[in-house]
Amino acid sequence: MADFHKADIEKLMDGVLPWPATQDMLRSPKDEDRFDKYVEILQSRVPWDDQILLPLTPMLFIVAKNGERLVKCKCGQEFGDYRVNWKLSALIHVRDDEKSLSEIYKGRELPDPRWTQVREYICPGCGSQLEVEAVPRGCPPDFEFLPDLDTFYREWLGRPLPDEAEYVDKTLDTIKEWS
Repeated sequence: MADFHKADIEKLMDGVLPWPATQDMLRSPKDEDRFDKYVEILQSRVPWDDQILLPLTPMLFIVAKNGERLVKCKCGQEFGDYRVNWKLSALIHVRDDEKSLSEIYKGRELPDPRWTQVREYICPGCGSQLEVEAVPRGCPPDFEFLPDLDTFYREWLGRPLPDEAEYVDKTLDTIKEWS
């Protein structure tokens, strides 16, 4: 079993680990505490103390805060319960006409704006672009990842979380509250 130093994992994350060392890390079985080292590095890079349970993207994390599990941006902006699609709480810039789509697509690559939208999801706290999706008009925001945190921690990491949460998509419940 490989045992890589946290400093090497950090260099890998930053894209500065030399290629031979990167290849060695990729070829080797993961060290048993790799996830913990990774989360420890991520935790040291955010300005808040809430415990990171799972990274979603380079900018978004599921965190434990006051007995809840929330999606939180690196800047500290909170998007609510991790079981609700965080995109519902983001700022959304929609490109759905030829002029705005031509800013990112050129020539024959330009999709038909009658059929396609490009949605850019922006953090209201720091203005970072968090996600982009090109979808048919009328398509709801894609909910890419709803992890079963309790199973992951209990069965994969061997240490159950202190509080169990129902594993269910609550996005539609949130949308119902709006009407």
